[in-house]
Amino acid sequence: MKDMGVDAFRFSISWTRIFPNGSGQINQAGVDHYNKVIDALLANGMKPYVTMFHFDTPQALEDRYKGWLNPQIINDFASYAETLYEKFGDRVKHWITMNEPHTVAVQGYDTGVFAPGRCSILLGSLRCEGGNSATEPYIVAHHLILAHANAVSIYRSKYQKKQQGSIGASFNVMWYEPATNRTKDVEATQRAQDFQLGWFLDPLMFGDYPSSMRERVEDRLPKFSEAERALIKGALDFVGINHYTTYYVSDSPIRLLNDSLGDSHTTAFPFSPHGKPIGEKANAIWLYIVPRGIRELMNYIKDKYGNPTVLITENENITPMRVLRDQHSLILRIKIDLRCMVVGMDDPNDPFKPVSEALKDEKRIRYFSGYLQNLAAAINEDGCNVKGYFAWSLLDNWEWIFGYTSRFGLFYVDYRDNFKRYPKNSVQWFKTFFNSTC
Repeated sequence: MKDMGVDAFRFSISWTRIFPNGSGQINQAGVDHYNKVIDALLANGMKPYVTMFHFDTPQALEDRYKGWLNPQIINDFASYAETLYEKFGDRVKHWITMNEPHTVAVQGYDTGVFAPGRCSILLGSLRCEGGNSATEPYIVAHHLILAHANAVSIYRSKYQKKQQGSIGASFNVMWYEPATNRTKDVEATQRAQDFQLGWFLDPLMFGDYPSSMRERVEDRLPKFSEAERALIKGALDFVGINHYTTYYVSDSPIRLLNDSLGDSHTTAFPFSPHGKPIGEKANAIWLYIVPRGIRELMNYIKDKYGNPTVLITENENITPMRVLRDQHSLILRIKIDLRCMVVGMDDPNDPFKPVSEALKDEKRIRYFSGYLQNLAAAINEDGCNVKGYFAWSLLDNWEWIFGYTSRFGLFYVDYRDNFKRYPKNSVQWFKTFFNSTC
């Protein structure tokens, strides 16, 4: 990373490395490990950006009281967060409470694809260990929002003034475009965004869920008390955005599934009504390359949420970031502050392809070039308040349910030969980019 010119690094702390049982006795070996990571980054001129929670709920809390389904986890997360401030806040100046709470709620408790694998839709009960896809995602999301806000409140009241840091969260955001210019598809596109980004950012900006969610979810959507509204409103120093792709949206008057995804009465897909792909396909079945989406998304956040500070982020595995300090740089005018976003694309893991061929990642270079050009336009021409950029990811990694079949890394990891690492062509592209803009 130092050779590339990276000057900030985002990584996640594992809750159970600090509290093996989710709460109670601190594991000093875990604290020592992260002290080494943080000190090594600082010694090499890189600022640590620390995510507190990335999909890894302590199993002990899952066993004890069903994890995020129980409001007790709000207090346990607050204790965990405060421990991180105490142990690392003298050196960590950028905190991200949680990564992609929407993914946690929907993939964990609606579709059951991610841990803890709870669902009730269609044949889900055959593979899910209990759950209610129509209610549990909303309960979990509610607790995630309150847990974030409590962690922020503790930081602001007890640590921020002395430690001089900032705190936010990272949200996964797919950009949506209407499938047609019909009014019902345009309105459906806004609803789709309400049920994605608005679900979490509206409460933290305005103090409540979007009205479209209140209208459609009704009593299944939890309510905030007046004290909770005061706690959550404004509980962000920056907004983190993880963005990869763009889809078309159409109105779906028939509620196909009895779950949170069906509640929006929308359908999202990467093809036009005439069957044309929205962009070039990457390896992952869901990922299409649509660079204009990042500019549209930045303008949407600017217009709806009052142009808050944005970083472009991503998580857990290793994510390089460059803070571009030169306010007069020709391509990007980015200086770090408030919102985070992650951008990246994957290649297939072909075991028969020679390493030398796997390093030729021209599609990835096109991806980053296109998205950065559109991000530059959002900043320089549209006035969007973007302050930093993380690329996803530094190394090929274990991509959740896709395992090692998908490669997002700038560096190729040879899984067959002791995990040796080789720079892909995109590494040199980024080095050239940094040298020309910073």
